Amino acid sequence: MTHFEQTEFSPNPPTSAAFSEHPPEAPSNTYSLEVVSVRHYTDRLFSFRVKRPPAFRFRSGEFVMIGLPSIAKPVYRAYSIASPSWDDEIEFFSIKVPGGPLTEHLQKIQSGDHIWMRQKSTGTLVLDCLLPGNRLFMLSTGTGIAPFGSLVRDPESYEKFDQIVLTHTCRESAELRYGHDLMERTKQDPLVGDAASQSLVYLGSTTQEDSPTKGRITQLIDDGTLFSKLELDAFDPEYDRIMLCGSLDMISDLKTMLEERGFDEGSNNRPSTYVVERAFVG
Repeated sequence: MTHFEQTEFSPNPPTSAAFSEHPPEAPSNTYSLEVVSVRHYTDRLFSFRVKRPPAFRFRSGEFVMIGLPSIAKPVYRAYSIASPSWDDEIEFFSIKVPGGPLTEHLQKIQSGDHIWMRQKSTGTLVLDCLLPGNRLFMLSTGTGIAPFGSLVRDPESYEKFDQIVLTHTCRESAELRYGHDLMERTKQDPLVGDAASQSLVYLGSTTQEDSPTKGRITQLIDDGTLFSKLELDAFDPEYDRIMLCGSLDMISDLKTMLEERGFDEGSNNRPSTYVVERAFVG
Protein backbone atom coordinates (compact mmCIF):
# COMPACT_ATOMS: atom_id res chain seq x y z
CA MET A 1 0.00 0.00 0.00
CA THR A 2 1.11 3.58 -0.59
CA HIS A 3 1.51 5.49 2.65
CA PHE A 4 1.57 9.28 2.98
CA GLU A 5 4.50 10.75 4.89
CA GLN A 6 3.80 13.82 6.98
CA THR A 7 6.95 15.66 5.98
CA GLU A 8 6.23 15.77 2.25
CA PHE A 9 4.42 18.94 1.10
CA SER A 10 4.49 20.21 4.70
CA PRO A 11 7.73 21.89 5.81
CA ASN A 12 6.08 22.93 9.06
CA PRO A 13 3.37 20.38 9.88
CA PRO A 14 1.21 21.10 12.93
CA THR A 15 2.51 19.67 16.17
CA SER A 16 0.71 16.81 17.83
CA ALA A 17 -2.00 17.50 20.35
CA ALA A 18 -1.79 15.99 23.81
CA PHE A 19 -2.33 12.40 22.66
CA SER A 20 -1.69 9.74 25.25
CA GLU A 21 0.55 6.76 24.57
CA HIS A 22 -2.15 4.74 26.29
CA PRO A 23 -5.47 6.14 25.03
CA PRO A 24 -8.58 5.49 27.11
CA GLU A 25 -10.62 2.43 26.30
CA ALA A 26 -13.01 3.10 23.43
CA PRO A 27 -16.75 3.23 24.20
CA SER A 28 -18.94 0.32 23.22
CA ASN A 29 -19.52 -0.12 19.48
CA THR A 30 -16.40 1.95 18.81
CA TYR A 31 -12.93 0.99 17.55
CA SER A 32 -9.72 2.57 18.82
CA LEU A 33 -7.50 2.72 15.72
CA GLU A 34 -3.82 3.52 15.44
CA VAL A 35 -2.78 6.19 12.93
CA VAL A 36 -0.38 4.74 10.37
CA SER A 37 0.50 7.85 8.35
CA VAL A 38 -0.47 11.48 7.84
CA ARG A 39 -0.01 13.79 4.88
CA HIS A 40 -0.62 17.54 4.82
CA TYR A 41 -1.40 18.78 1.30
CA THR A 42 -2.02 22.44 2.07
CA ASP A 43 -2.74 24.55 5.14
CA ARG A 44 -6.39 23.52 4.69
CA LEU A 45 -6.27 19.86 3.61
CA PHE A 46 -4.73 16.66 4.94
CA SER A 47 -5.21 12.91 4.74
CA PHE A 48 -4.45 10.13 7.17
CA ARG A 49 -4.55 6.35 7.29
CA VAL A 50 -5.37 4.07 10.23
CA LYS A 51 -5.12 0.36 10.84
CA ARG A 52 -8.26 -1.45 9.78
CA PRO A 53 -9.94 -3.80 12.29
CA PRO A 54 -10.15 -7.33 10.81
CA ALA A 55 -13.89 -7.51 11.58
CA PHE A 56 -14.79 -4.16 9.98
CA ARG A 57 -16.74 -4.40 6.72
CA PHE A 58 -18.11 -1.61 4.51
CA ARG A 59 -19.24 -0.87 0.98
CA SER A 60 -16.95 1.38 -1.06
CA GLY A 61 -18.36 4.92 -0.89
CA GLU A 62 -19.79 4.69 2.65
CA PHE A 63 -18.94 6.90 5.62
CA VAL A 64 -18.29 6.39 9.33
CA MET A 65 -18.35 8.55 12.45
CA ILE A 66 -14.92 9.34 13.89
CA GLY A 67 -13.72 11.14 16.99
CA LEU A 68 -10.66 11.55 19.21
CA PRO A 69 -9.99 10.05 22.65
CA SER A 70 -7.88 13.08 23.61
CA ILE A 71 -10.86 15.43 23.76
CA ALA A 72 -12.52 15.72 27.18
CA LYS A 73 -15.97 15.21 25.67
CA PRO A 74 -15.51 13.29 22.40
CA VAL A 75 -17.09 14.86 19.33
CA TYR A 76 -17.95 12.61 16.40
CA ARG A 77 -18.23 13.72 12.78
CA ALA A 78 -19.14 11.87 9.59
CA TYR A 79 -16.15 11.07 7.37
CA SER A 80 -16.28 9.28 4.03
CA ILE A 81 -13.87 6.38 3.73
CA ALA A 82 -11.39 7.17 0.96
CA SER A 83 -9.93 3.67 0.64
CA PRO A 84 -11.61 0.72 -1.10
CA SER A 85 -13.44 -2.03 0.74
CA TRP A 86 -10.57 -4.49 0.19
CA ASP A 87 -7.79 -2.29 1.65
CA ASP A 88 -6.12 -3.38 4.88
CA GLU A 89 -5.97 0.26 6.03
CA ILE A 90 -8.64 2.96 6.19
CA GLU A 91 -7.94 6.35 4.65
CA PHE A 92 -9.65 9.68 5.35
CA PHE A 93 -9.32 13.07 3.61
CA SER A 94 -10.12 16.07 5.78
CA ILE A 95 -10.34 19.84 5.79
CA LYS A 96 -8.82 21.84 8.64
CA VAL A 97 -11.39 24.06 10.31
CA PRO A 98 -9.93 26.68 12.69
CA GLY A 99 -11.71 26.31 15.99
CA GLY A 100 -13.62 23.24 14.77
CA PRO A 101 -14.56 20.98 17.69
CA LEU A 102 -12.97 17.96 15.99
CA THR A 103 -10.67 19.14 13.18
CA GLU A 104 -8.90 21.65 15.43
CA HIS A 105 -7.43 18.58 17.16
CA LEU A 106 -7.62 16.01 14.36
CA GLN A 107 -5.27 18.00 12.12
CA LYS A 108 -2.50 17.54 14.72
CA ILE A 109 -2.49 13.74 14.74
CA GLN A 110 0.71 11.90 14.00
CA SER A 111 1.68 8.29 13.33
CA GLY A 112 1.16 6.23 16.46
CA ASP A 113 -1.74 8.34 17.77
CA HIS A 114 -5.24 6.86 17.99
CA ILE A 115 -8.65 7.89 16.74
CA TRP A 116 -12.03 6.48 17.65
CA MET A 117 -14.32 5.15 14.93
CA ARG A 118 -17.87 3.92 15.33
CA GLN A 119 -18.23 0.34 14.14
CA LYS A 120 -21.13 0.89 11.72
CA SER A 121 -20.71 2.35 8.24
CA THR A 122 -23.52 3.62 6.05
CA GLY A 123 -24.25 5.91 3.11
CA THR A 124 -25.87 6.44 -0.26
CA LEU A 125 -22.78 7.09 -2.42
CA VAL A 126 -22.61 3.40 -3.26
CA LEU A 127 -23.09 1.47 -6.46
CA ASP A 128 -26.18 -0.26 -5.05
CA CYS A 129 -28.08 3.03 -5.19
CA LEU A 130 -27.69 3.35 -8.96
CA LEU A 131 -29.42 1.58 -11.81
CA PRO A 132 -27.21 -0.18 -14.38
CA GLY A 133 -25.67 2.20 -16.93
CA ASN A 134 -22.78 2.79 -19.32
CA ARG A 135 -20.96 5.80 -17.85
CA LEU A 136 -20.50 6.74 -14.21
CA PHE A 137 -19.78 10.39 -13.41
CA MET A 138 -18.36 11.22 -9.97
CA LEU A 139 -18.59 14.98 -9.46
CA SER A 140 -16.81 16.40 -6.41
CA THR A 141 -15.63 19.58 -4.75
CA GLY A 142 -13.03 19.86 -1.97
CA THR A 143 -12.91 16.87 0.36
CA GLY A 144 -15.99 15.52 -1.41
CA ILE A 145 -13.59 13.51 -3.56
CA ALA A 146 -12.99 11.14 -0.61
CA PRO A 147 -15.74 8.54 -1.27
CA PHE A 148 -14.75 8.46 -4.93
CA GLY A 149 -11.23 7.55 -3.84
CA SER A 150 -12.83 4.40 -2.50
CA LEU A 151 -14.98 3.71 -5.54
CA VAL A 152 -12.37 4.21 -8.28
CA ARG A 153 -10.21 1.53 -6.64
CA ASP A 154 -13.06 -0.96 -6.38
CA PRO A 155 -13.15 -3.61 -9.15
CA GLU A 156 -16.96 -3.62 -9.04
CA SER A 157 -17.02 -0.08 -10.45
CA TYR A 158 -15.31 -1.28 -13.63
CA GLU A 159 -17.47 -4.38 -13.82
CA LYS A 160 -20.65 -2.27 -13.77
CA PHE A 161 -19.61 0.66 -16.00
CA ASP A 162 -17.76 0.98 -19.29
CA GLN A 163 -16.36 4.41 -18.41
CA ILE A 164 -15.84 6.30 -15.13
CA VAL A 165 -15.42 10.09 -15.11
CA LEU A 166 -14.07 11.76 -11.97
CA THR A 167 -14.12 15.54 -11.55
CA HIS A 168 -12.63 17.52 -8.69
CA THR A 169 -13.14 21.27 -8.23
CA CYS A 170 -11.22 23.30 -5.64
CA ARG A 171 -10.29 26.93 -5.07
CA GLU A 172 -6.61 26.59 -5.99
CA SER A 173 -4.41 24.21 -7.97
CA ALA A 174 -2.53 22.99 -4.88
CA GLU A 175 -5.80 21.66 -3.48
CA LEU A 176 -6.16 19.39 -6.51
CA ARG A 177 -3.05 17.40 -5.57
CA TYR A 178 -5.03 14.72 -3.75
CA GLY A 179 -7.02 13.99 -6.92
CA HIS A 180 -3.90 13.85 -9.09
CA ASP A 181 -2.24 11.45 -6.65
CA LEU A 182 -5.39 9.35 -6.51
CA MET A 183 -5.39 8.96 -10.28
CA GLU A 184 -1.73 7.94 -10.29
CA ARG A 185 -2.20 5.40 -7.50
CA THR A 186 -5.32 3.96 -9.10
CA LYS A 187 -3.75 3.44 -12.50
CA GLN A 188 -0.75 1.75 -10.88
CA ASP A 189 -2.90 -0.39 -8.59
CA PRO A 190 -2.26 -4.12 -9.20
CA LEU A 191 -5.96 -4.93 -8.72
CA VAL A 192 -7.68 -2.27 -10.86
CA GLY A 193 -4.82 -0.55 -12.68
CA ASP A 194 -5.41 -2.11 -16.08
CA ALA A 195 -9.15 -1.40 -16.01
CA ALA A 196 -8.62 2.14 -14.73
CA SER A 197 -6.04 2.91 -17.41
CA GLN A 198 -8.65 2.06 -20.05
CA SER A 199 -11.83 3.38 -18.43
CA LEU A 200 -11.07 6.10 -15.86
CA VAL A 201 -10.76 9.76 -16.87
CA TYR A 202 -10.24 12.79 -14.64
CA LEU A 203 -10.79 16.54 -14.82
CA GLY A 204 -9.59 18.94 -12.14
CA SER A 205 -10.73 22.56 -12.09
CA THR A 206 -10.22 25.65 -9.95
CA THR A 207 -12.59 28.44 -9.03
CA GLN A 208 -10.26 31.16 -7.74
CA GLU A 209 -6.86 30.53 -9.30
CA ASP A 210 -6.07 30.44 -13.01
CA SER A 211 -5.51 26.89 -14.24
CA PRO A 212 -5.97 24.85 -17.44
CA THR A 213 -9.64 24.46 -16.44
CA LYS A 214 -11.19 27.25 -14.40
CA GLY A 215 -14.80 27.38 -13.28
CA ARG A 216 -17.40 25.83 -11.01
CA ILE A 217 -18.49 22.37 -12.07
CA THR A 218 -22.00 23.69 -12.74
CA GLN A 219 -20.54 26.21 -15.19
CA LEU A 220 -18.38 23.54 -16.87
CA ILE A 221 -21.45 21.39 -17.40
CA ASP A 222 -23.68 24.24 -18.51
CA ASP A 223 -21.29 25.65 -21.10
CA GLY A 224 -20.14 22.22 -22.28
CA THR A 225 -16.50 22.57 -21.15
CA LEU A 226 -16.63 19.33 -19.15
CA PHE A 227 -17.64 17.35 -22.22
CA SER A 228 -15.41 19.10 -24.74
CA LYS A 229 -12.32 18.82 -22.51
CA LEU A 230 -12.81 15.08 -22.09
CA GLU A 231 -14.27 14.50 -25.58
CA LEU A 232 -17.50 13.11 -24.17
CA ASP A 233 -21.15 13.32 -25.14
CA ALA A 234 -23.42 15.39 -22.88
CA PHE A 235 -25.38 13.78 -20.05
CA ASP A 236 -28.04 11.28 -21.03
CA PRO A 237 -30.19 9.77 -18.24
CA GLU A 238 -30.72 6.64 -20.31
CA TYR A 239 -27.04 5.70 -20.23
CA ASP A 240 -25.37 7.85 -17.56
CA ARG A 241 -25.28 7.51 -13.78
CA ILE A 242 -24.04 10.33 -11.57
CA MET A 243 -22.73 10.66 -8.01
CA LEU A 244 -22.40 14.04 -6.28
CA CYS A 245 -20.33 14.93 -3.22
CA GLY A 246 -19.21 18.41 -2.21
CA SER A 247 -20.44 21.73 -0.86
CA LEU A 248 -24.10 22.34 -0.10
CA ASP A 249 -24.34 24.93 -2.89
CA MET A 250 -22.77 22.57 -5.40
CA ILE A 251 -25.14 19.74 -4.44
CA SER A 252 -28.21 21.97 -4.59
CA ASP A 253 -27.31 23.48 -7.96
CA LEU A 254 -26.40 20.15 -9.54
CA LYS A 255 -29.52 18.41 -8.27
CA THR A 256 -31.58 21.09 -10.04
CA MET A 257 -29.53 20.82 -13.23
CA LEU A 258 -29.73 17.03 -13.32
CA GLU A 259 -33.43 16.83 -12.65
CA GLU A 260 -34.06 19.37 -15.40
CA ARG A 261 -32.18 16.94 -17.68
CA GLY A 262 -34.33 13.98 -16.70
CA PHE A 263 -32.27 12.41 -13.92
CA ASP A 264 -33.90 11.05 -10.76
CA GLU A 265 -32.36 10.71 -7.30
CA GLY A 266 -31.78 7.18 -6.03
CA SER A 267 -31.41 5.61 -2.59
CA ASN A 268 -30.59 2.29 -0.97
CA ASN A 269 -34.25 1.33 -1.17
CA ARG A 270 -34.86 2.68 -4.68
CA PRO A 271 -31.88 2.77 -7.07
CA SER A 272 -32.08 5.40 -9.80
CA THR A 273 -29.93 7.57 -12.08
CA TYR A 274 -28.09 9.86 -9.64
CA VAL A 275 -27.23 9.91 -5.93
CA VAL A 276 -25.91 12.29 -3.27
CA GLU A 277 -24.77 11.59 0.27
CA ARG A 278 -27.92 12.47 2.19
CA ALA A 279 -26.14 12.58 5.56
CA PHE A 280 -24.03 15.53 4.43
CA VAL A 281 -26.76 17.66 2.86
CA GLY A 282 -29.55 17.41 5.44
